[in-house]
Amino acid sequence: MLAKTMHGKPLIYFDSAATAQKPNLVIDAISNFYRDHYGTVHRAVYQLAAKSTEDYQKVRRQIKEFLNASKDEEIIFTRGTTESINMVAYSFGKAFIKPGDEVLITAMEHHANIVPWQLMCEDRGAVLKVCPMNEKGELLLEEYARMLNPRTRLVAATHISNSLGTLNPIKQMISMAHSTGAKVLIDGAQSTPHHKIDVQNLDADFFVFSGHKIMGPTGIGILYGKSELLNQMPPYQGGGDMIESVTFEKTTFNGLPFKFEAGTPMIAEVMGLGAAIEYIQSVGIEAIQAWEHDLLDHATKKMEQIPGLKIIGQASQKGAIISFTIEGAHPLDIGTFLDLKGIAIRTGHHCAQPVMRFFKIPATARASFAFYNTLDEVDRFVDAIQDVVHKLK
Repeated sequence: MLAKTMHGKPLIYFDSAATAQKPNLVIDAISNFYRDHYGTVHRAVYQLAAKSTEDYQKVRRQIKEFLNASKDEEIIFTRGTTESINMVAYSFGKAFIKPGDEVLITAMEHHANIVPWQLMCEDRGAVLKVCPMNEKGELLLEEYARMLNPRTRLVAATHISNSLGTLNPIKQMISMAHSTGAKVLIDGAQSTPHHKIDVQNLDADFFVFSGHKIMGPTGIGILYGKSELLNQMPPYQGGGDMIESVTFEKTTFNGLPFKFEAGTPMIAEVMGLGAAIEYIQSVGIEAIQAWEHDLLDHATKKMEQIPGLKIIGQASQKGAIISFTIEGAHPLDIGTFLDLKGIAIRTGHHCAQPVMRFFKIPATARASFAFYNTLDEVDRFVDAIQDVVHKLK
């Protein structure tokens, strides 16, 4: 993919925050599974099924080690970050949320970490509160501390903002929430591909991420949850594999993690995710983070010199994401001009409309980097933006 052309120009792919390109290792893992040893999991004794089940559970152990969870059964396979959050909102809500309780989110959340909590609060009679941020795109921690109280049952916060790039101090935020008795869910969709995650060190109660952003396939995600909480939460869906016993009068449920994995799972996608994690680990997450920081720093310094360009989100701690506007140019026009030059970026509200309203803009253009990008690509990107500025004047 990275050797392709777009509109006859060498492709520069700067949209990894939306979805990452896939290494051959991942593509091969999926095709080899379908071609050479395809079988269902947990449901048969024949050799193909046994092999599939063994490999499937091996990936669960792999993810457990990647996140430094304490138990295999704390890793739940889902369809992505969005389903992981919805699962917690539904199940945690039914188990723990009562009328008058509070859920605290932040002003920079993706819609997927807003709407499920709105739905849950409406259903349970709870109150949704929002921690504000400043013009740099940093959370106001003094306000966060003030908003936490004994009625706060859960905090749901992004680790890295997809629209601003802000890297939030989640370990501190988790500790502050726990001091009032609240549980915490961290949206790690943007952080997991780029930063070392240790859920035990963070003391996160729930941590979620998507496979496709970490160079795995689409349609697969992870919910990590502390087993003592997951055991108290009811199933999200009913069906096969999540049951222990079914009669027409009553059903008893399977133990973790299967209680939350109803139906035939995304077996090939799980195999692909395992290959992606293996690939990330072979490169080294620390090396990835360091290189992407260099790309971010290089791009930021160059873009700040462009007249009329404004970077939206200038937190002191950032992931490799730059959202920007250009005076007199609509983000859609910026994206279209760059597309014709072979440069793929994201334009729009990035599923973060409250963020756009806070900054009083309809949308931004967003460049997001991965370790397969280069400094030369950044330079060509900046040159293209300068040409766009000249043409749109």
